[in-house]
Amino acid sequence: MTTTVKPPARAEWTVIALLIVLSVVPLAAGAFRLGDLATGAPVTADNARFAASPLPVVLHVLAAAPYCLLGAFQFSPTLRRRRPRWHRASGRLLVPLGLVAALSGVWMTLFYAIPAIDTGFLTVQRLVFGTAMALALVLGFVAARRREFAQHGAWMIRAYAIGMGAGTQVLTHLPWTLLVGEYDELSRALLMGAGWVVNIVVAEWVIHRTLRRPRSARRVPVRTPG
Repeated sequence: MTTTVKPPARAEWTVIALLIVLSVVPLAAGAFRLGDLATGAPVTADNARFAASPLPVVLHVLAAAPYCLLGAFQFSPTLRRRRPRWHRASGRLLVPLGLVAALSGVWMTLFYAIPAIDTGFLTVQRLVFGTAMALALVLGFVAARRREFAQHGAWMIRAYAIGMGAGTQVLTHLPWTLLVGEYDELSRALLMGAGWVVNIVVAEWVIHRTLRRPRSARRVPVRTPG
């Protein structure tokens, strides 16, 4: 008799919890920004661009928050297997949410009056990664329509990894802030870029480990008496 070893539920929920925790700081920052706009907070050099044109940042925050939180649950193979309708329904939400988050980020990079420390190399990175996220979502959607589910999963993981860059960037900035303090335009760009790069490297590792292995290697047969 042959049975299949299922991935441990505790490990899956640990991954989901870690992804949600990684989202906390950027989501809190977004909520704070929306609160400023909703309450008519005094206009400062830091928020003047948002006060002058609030729609892009409002769309960005309102799309990014559910994208990050709902997307975390897509990393549970058990949920995908046992709740296929839920997986498809949430996927239909995640694609437009991710596109709004990515494209509004690109729009803000192009048309907002960006602070000097965020210009130069960081501007290029934001445009590249924002465009890459949108492209990955489109390719993931197309792959799903073609029933190429391994490719679909790979592209959606890449898109989520880029979208979660803001969470990882908190971690890349923290050691520098504690050890060095202030950062200039170049160090700021490198620390921001490191967040995206770390996520992409992890995403490719996950893709290689879980999606590109032969199907027979994903299930470990266990021989039982009888």
